[in-house]
Amino acid sequence: MQLSKGFEIEMYTGTPQGEVVGLSDKIVAALDGFVREPDSRNVEYTTAPLCSYDRLLCALVRPRQQVRAYLKRLGDYTLIPGSTLSLEPSEVFHRSDPNNPYHDYIEQTYGTKVVTASVHINIGISDPELLMRAIRLVRLEAPLYLAMSASSPFLKGQPTGYHSTRWGLFPKTPTHVPLFESHSHFIGWTQDQLKAGTMQNVRHLWTSVRPNGDRRPYNLNRLELRICDLVADPIALLAITALIEARIWQLIEDPHLDPLELSTLPAATRAEDLVVLTDANEAAAARQSLDATLQHWQDGRPILARDWIEELYQEVLPTAKKHGFSCFLSPVKKLLREGNTAQQWLNLYSDSSDSHSVIVQAIQGMFEQEQELEDKLCQLLAA
Repeated sequence: MQLSKGFEIEMYTGTPQGEVVGLSDKIVAALDGFVREPDSRNVEYTTAPLCSYDRLLCALVRPRQQVRAYLKRLGDYTLIPGSTLSLEPSEVFHRSDPNNPYHDYIEQTYGTKVVTASVHINIGISDPELLMRAIRLVRLEAPLYLAMSASSPFLKGQPTGYHSTRWGLFPKTPTHVPLFESHSHFIGWTQDQLKAGTMQNVRHLWTSVRPNGDRRPYNLNRLELRICDLVADPIALLAITALIEARIWQLIEDPHLDPLELSTLPAATRAEDLVVLTDANEAAAARQSLDATLQHWQDGRPILARDWIEELYQEVLPTAKKHGFSCFLSPVKKLLREGNTAQQWLNLYSDSSDSHSVIVQAIQGMFEQEQELEDKLCQLLAA
């Protein structure tokens, strides 16, 4: 048995030379399954919730093939990897829908800090109290998923000092989000934020992980991990997802795997201490990703992100085998060995000091990988 999983993928459009060009209005008008973001330079597609990793792989690749074919009809345009406007020289917001008042608010409040590309990973969990437990666990380990996914080391063509510039600069909203101790706690807190105006609507909860569903905050059916940079490699994205799913299965099979129970931090202040610890871990992971020194939520000990991920991998491997998806988990080892996208880009930059050539090479590499996956796997599965 496997949990349902789905993705919201935001991607930039532009030229093979790395210039980002706003085409979302045209894409959304011409193709089903794509939606616009407030800035026209990125476009989003969503995969249906699926349990099968094989089918998820094709659900990730096929919309990209579709939009690539359409972009080719418009001109010499393509999809661009990365989670920031890596080479863009200016900080001008390119509105996709000038008449949308919520987009007015976003542009005026946040500017181009929110013009990023990312992947949101959704895992289906229908029991609201189990969902809250899962959110507590995944939130405290979210810095590890950021460390694996980091892909935004450049702005204006220069390294920023972050591996995930996106998360380093992103305006988390509201600025303080507690560790939700129950579904009723989440409902009451959300109602308070809406009254206070710290959230404009129920979607205006921009944190590393949040509950989601058909009628938030009341009817909830999935965990949404929002911290990850865009993972252009579908195999790597499925590996990250498999690690999350295996961790949630551990929690389902052992309800005591809950930070509010297991952490050795002082009981009286544990919930707030864990939020402070996790915020610091997120900031460290945004800067140094896999090489960041984090504090473990269980006992506060310092640990390198890559070592913590390796520990988790070994711990969840039997669970992934039991539920039949360990082969999709195994690329985590390659990711730890070869580094994430940001680290690979920075290594190339250290050789050439030319971010433009790094991005151009990445654009071509993403195209070739998608073509190979479509040819070798998706057509086979469709047959």
